[in-house]
Amino acid sequence: MTLVDFIGTIALTAIVVVNVNALITAMPLGRGGRLALTVAIGGWVGLQVALTSAGAYAGGTPTIGASVALPIVAAAFAVYWLPAFRRALLAVPTGLLVGLNTSRVLGIFFLALAADGRLGGPFPQSAGWGDILTGALAIPLAFALARGKAGRGAIVAWNTFGALDLVVAVALGVVSADGSPLQMIYAAGGSGAIQALPWALIPTVLVPFYLIVHGVIFLQLRETASARPQAVSYS
Repeated sequence: MTLVDFIGTIALTAIVVVNVNALITAMPLGRGGRLALTVAIGGWVGLQVALTSAGAYAGGTPTIGASVALPIVAAAFAVYWLPAFRRALLAVPTGLLVGLNTSRVLGIFFLALAADGRLGGPFPQSAGWGDILTGALAIPLAFALARGKAGRGAIVAWNTFGALDLVVAVALGVVSADGSPLQMIYAAGGSGAIQALPWALIPTVLVPFYLIVHGVIFLQLRETASARPQAVSYS
């Protein structure tokens, strides 16, 4: 394990623990609901560690794509079919959801891995700088939301950019993976480092988490817009 891997292990573990704990704590759920959600997320993280350690994501296997999509599908299902879960998610302050993204400034790790030759092509540059910019812009936006001075347009613009950054990064990672049936970019390093620990936790845990967060913010914005009183016209 290199120094970058060691620091990355500590940083990614801390991000997962802090973000998940902050989100669950902010959701107005009963003790049973919080326990169930904690167990579900903890079980998912443990499963990803086990699968990665067993080499399930090595060699450009498309399995990692399923691990990115499954939590998002599960969250969408829960939001649609479980009204209490939907209400709890929508009750989380938007400022907190934005603030959770500040940890994405650690996208600098992508650049460090690229400099070390363990990632290559456009993937680490897009993922790295996209995350850094999203995380940096989340800081003033979170403070503006806390003071009630954030405009809807600014929230929409930041949220759209942050979500697209993740989608583009996943797409580039897939087409850069050596041995993947979908490989289109052939560059030294490709997205190989992301197929091993600790970095595999980024696409299998953090990317779904942040995409779900972006989705919740979009839902909050829609709910806010629909709750505004409509102008009445008289003819």
